[in-house]
Amino acid sequence: MSKTVVIVGAGIVGVSTAIWLQRAGHAVTLIDRKGPGEGTSHGNGGVLASAALVPVPTPGLWKRAPRMLLDPHEPLFLKWGYLPRLLPWLTRYMGEATAEGVAKRARAILPIIGDSLNDHIALSKGTGAERFVVPSDYLYVYDTHKDYLADGATWQVKRDAGFDCEVMDGPAFHAYDPSFGPAYQCAVRQKDHGRISDPGAYVKALAAHVETEGGRILRGDVTDIARENGRVTGVRVSGEHLACDAVVLAAGAWSAGLARQLGVTVPMESERGYHLELWEPSVMPRAPVMIASGKFVATPMDGRLRLAGIVEFGGLDAPASKAPFALLENNIRKAIPGITWKRRVEWMGHRPSMSDSLPMIGAVPGAQGAFAGFGHDHVGLTGGPKTGRLLAQLISGTTPNIDLAPYSPSRFR
Repeated sequence: MSKTVVIVGAGIVGVSTAIWLQRAGHAVTLIDRKGPGEGTSHGNGGVLASAALVPVPTPGLWKRAPRMLLDPHEPLFLKWGYLPRLLPWLTRYMGEATAEGVAKRARAILPIIGDSLNDHIALSKGTGAERFVVPSDYLYVYDTHKDYLADGATWQVKRDAGFDCEVMDGPAFHAYDPSFGPAYQCAVRQKDHGRISDPGAYVKALAAHVETEGGRILRGDVTDIARENGRVTGVRVSGEHLACDAVVLAAGAWSAGLARQLGVTVPMESERGYHLELWEPSVMPRAPVMIASGKFVATPMDGRLRLAGIVEFGGLDAPASKAPFALLENNIRKAIPGITWKRRVEWMGHRPSMSDSLPMIGAVPGAQGAFAGFGHDHVGLTGGPKTGRLLAQLISGTTPNIDLAPYSPSRFR
């Protein structure tokens, strides 16, 4: 039976959900406070990181984090006035920094991100957005082979999950990509990955397809979800009531307020991420690269090189800091000596990070017709198409072929 579905948030998760719902015969309305592809889905690193199974909190982070916060050359920042508000979430988050926590997250996130390139190919087929999906390798680059060995636990997790990881030392790495200078002497090549050549334009093209297929796109703030006898009947958007049979919360870091209205416990914080775009660079890497020592990615995109990374805690409202941009520029100058560019563009956005590093995906208990699809931290672009397909299946009454318990909106009760 066809349903009328409102999707709150027009980033990659929301737009993916809309497309898969339309393909199942439903009527959809996308609502976003800024418009399609204007938030985190615009500013991400553009990598389809299928093997990104290991979360940020890993064993030993408690010891490393204080030193990182005090070192301006490390990619971790904190607006200190925000610390009292951050502490309850941070305590839960750091409590996952164990071998068991890493293994749990890796097992659970694999079905969401493990085939991302093919998920994006399937999503974009026939939409006009196919041109943005580019198959590619994805490299992790280390200063030395010893640094790679020190990261051995991470690579074991990836290999155990079936990913092919080819180590290239010195001459082999520089033959593969001569862009990089002598500061880096080891790389790990991950094949069968992908990149999006312009993430913001990609999401906008997908959203345009939703409109072409009869969907509506509204710009506004959803402030309430209307219910009668425990069932969703509509939403309140910019002061007006909009009737619907189902609602999907896919607004990233802004989803928490509406979810809490529905009685969902949401231990989520914004990991403020930064990118620096270098337009018309003199050198373009062959494939997306993670510089392991700087924890940032350098991704070739249409007309520019995007440097994306950094973790900063400071909430949703504080302005961007200057230091992360300077760090990204310094790091790329070290990686690619002599690189020049015509102009640079700075951006800061908000990764929605749950305390257990797993998204919320599924039906909201006690609110029939309400569904959650948010909290993907660093893998929103990677996992967006699969998340959207799962939500469309649930709304259509089809049982997904994976266990959704790890992502349950009720798991923190």
